[in-house]
Amino acid sequence: MESSQVAVVGLGRMGSAMAGTLSKAGFEVVVWNRTSDPALSVAGTIGGTIAETPREAAASAPIVLTSLADDRAVRDVYLGEDGVAAGIQPGSVAVEMSTIDPSVIHEIGALVDAVGADLLDAPVSGSVQLVEQGNLTIMAGGTAEALAKAQPILDALAARIFHVGDRGSGATIKLAVNALVHGINGALAEALVLAEAAGVDRSAAYEVFAAGAGGAPFVQYKRAAYVDPEAAPVAFSIDLVAKDLDLITAFGARSGVEMPVSHANLKLARQAIEAGLGDRDMSALAVYLRDSQKRN
Repeated sequence: MESSQVAVVGLGRMGSAMAGTLSKAGFEVVVWNRTSDPALSVAGTIGGTIAETPREAAASAPIVLTSLADDRAVRDVYLGEDGVAAGIQPGSVAVEMSTIDPSVIHEIGALVDAVGADLLDAPVSGSVQLVEQGNLTIMAGGTAEALAKAQPILDALAARIFHVGDRGSGATIKLAVNALVHGINGALAEALVLAEAAGVDRSAAYEVFAAGAGGAPFVQYKRAAYVDPEAAPVAFSIDLVAKDLDLITAFGARSGVEMPVSHANLKLARQAIEAGLGDRDMSALAVYLRDSQKRN
């Protein structure tokens, strides 16, 4: 196995973008996806190789990145005779980058350890655009040795890498980060609709938000989506917002933390999904609130 090789397992928006960025950085990329069309598209674009199974992908490279939808998808990809844990080679590192419950990290990590490989939980903060720019923020949990092995790969994807502690701490801080992001998103949607309802032009209101004390990076890069919601591409759907907040509130309950703001945002996301907006970008929470105001 050459150090220039990397496997990317899971080709959703983020996984596909990671494969492209790594290819541009000079890595030989092997890809696998549950359905074949994304694998064919990504491999054709970057000149990569398609693995038949997660096991084959994991056996092909010393670093295996997995970017998947949820806990169940991660278990499906790591477990079983065709899973990552069955294929990964001694001394290799699996880098699990999904937003999942920290307990799943410990479950799959035990299987990876058993074959003499290592597992990092290294979820990310950032958009597809930031992946393409190599400007993600990565939060890594695991051993310093595993992080050092994966560092050249992660450096191609991220502007900042934080080693936040032992295995499981990356997944934990990712849930905390997303609690903050979804809190900002819910408050931003509410504030914008309030300003509009009182007669302030939408673009003017957003200009003030972006310039003021609340003008976080999230507020800056979601400007176009909020100002022109019908033209907004789906960077992160409301369905995934609800999935995140389900994870966050459940983890909070197990940790003895009430999470009242996250519960309120989960309720709002579920209402937007019931209104048929689940596949819209997370900025469409403002669309839901605007429409609700008209109905009332």
